[in-house]
Amino acid sequence: MRKRTNASVSAPGDGVSIHKSFQEDSKQAASQLPSSKKIFVICLIFRMINSLFVQTYFNPDEHWQALEVAHRITFGYGHLTWEWTKGIRSYLHPMLFAVLYKVLSILHLDTPLFMIKAPRLLQSMLSAFGDLYLFKLSHVLYGAHVAQWALFAQLTNWFMFYCITRTLSNSLETVLTVVSLYYWPCMRINSSHGQSVSRTWALVTSAMACAIRPTSAIIWVYVGLMELFVSHDRLKYIFLQVLPIGSIVLGLTFLLDRLMYGSWVLVPLNFLKFNFLSSGGDYYGTHPWHWYFTQGFTVIIFTFLPFMVVGIIQSKHWKLSGLILWVLGLYSILGHKEFRFVLPVLPIALSFSGYSLATLSPQYLTNKKIKKPTSTRTKASWKIQAAVFFLVATNVPMAIYMSMVHQRGTEDVMNYLAKEARQGNVESILFLTPCHATPYYSTLHQNLPMRFLDCSPSDVKGNLDESDRFMMDPIGFISEFAKNWSQPSHIILFNNEEKHLKYFLLSHSFEERKRFFHAHFKVDRDLQSSVVVYALK
Repeated sequence: MRKRTNASVSAPGDGVSIHKSFQEDSKQAASQLPSSKKIFVICLIFRMINSLFVQTYFNPDEHWQALEVAHRITFGYGHLTWEWTKGIRSYLHPMLFAVLYKVLSILHLDTPLFMIKAPRLLQSMLSAFGDLYLFKLSHVLYGAHVAQWALFAQLTNWFMFYCITRTLSNSLETVLTVVSLYYWPCMRINSSHGQSVSRTWALVTSAMACAIRPTSAIIWVYVGLMELFVSHDRLKYIFLQVLPIGSIVLGLTFLLDRLMYGSWVLVPLNFLKFNFLSSGGDYYGTHPWHWYFTQGFTVIIFTFLPFMVVGIIQSKHWKLSGLILWVLGLYSILGHKEFRFVLPVLPIALSFSGYSLATLSPQYLTNKKIKKPTSTRTKASWKIQAAVFFLVATNVPMAIYMSMVHQRGTEDVMNYLAKEARQGNVESILFLTPCHATPYYSTLHQNLPMRFLDCSPSDVKGNLDESDRFMMDPIGFISEFAKNWSQPSHIILFNNEEKHLKYFLLSHSFEERKRFFHAHFKVDRDLQSSVVVYALK
């Protein structure tokens, strides 16, 4: 591999001297650092504990597009949402959890506890690899000292703690993104700097990310073109690496989807048509173009934001900072926006935060081999202690509150119903909530009749789905609905709908059985402070 140098190495300014100082210290500090195996074990233990802390409901896709599909594959029952009938989802990601469920089934461990905890524990193991590779990427780019602070930022950021161990496809996409960036030669300041690079592994992991989430191509178009620009063997890169590896990975994914769908389905093409060409994602709400810059990304990076900005300026690694801007810019074009969509670039931003934190520490003065008076070193020590205290004090409470308190009722109610159903106390369930507000068969794990209010997009513009009609007129909807229902043994609803339906429920011989706290404040609709279980007397 030929030696390549990033323009930032020769750029003038104090940031270059900082960067050279970190790089010169890299070899010496590396000998004092724990091995990659020890770093991984630390991250693994942390993420497994992290996954046990996560007890709240964040996004329906965590259950409905991963675990519910996996449960259907393994146990033969589970609900497939409209995305699967339209063929805009690949079975590659759910298959990961289908294998886990199969192992639990063989070992007779498919109990409510394991069915709830095991999938996030599996994702926590994968997430630990993402943490390790962020450490390795930061180490090879900036040196050992920065790598330690980048890992600190990764492990203490509230949104990473809240989201990365969830079974969202975005979580696995984020892990694959960090792993792939480590191997891309064009992302290195010096591709021959004491570390191996492999375009093969880079392409395999980026192709897998695209297979799991087609929108991941936004990242890899930027990186791939960057590699093409700096590469000295462009024909080999295109014809002997990009095309063969991309064809093999995506081809195997097409074969898996052919097996599971029963016909040839080109998921990336269907995904592109629905989300980009027809703006189908807008059905679930839109945001202004600047949302990621003013709210979305700023919320998830939170108090690490100023440190990221300083780190970008000091490191002068414009390729990686440009990738963040590229992703935020292109996602801003789409009407439908979510926090989790930009999760894959959050670790990159946190590595920049780690860079600026490293410059605040007394060790930085030692690394530069500059003789400074004791007062200067004391001041540097005070600065890093204040920064760490500020970041921990703002992120840790947020992480714990969001992971253990906010919107936990819909998880708790299904955990309760799973135990009741296992004891034979549940015959059928009706969910009078906004659609996909709770987990489903993957948590209940009993093949009982269940019904929720449908919210599939209509081909006729302006048509209201069941969920919308219920929210507009709860008593009118349920009165009409009850004319043809098979009366359920249990009804689940939020407290703000309960006040409209209390008389209806009592008149149909239902009584309150259990109430679960859900949230202190509203998110995208009226406050849903509790989830209520009604059962036939």
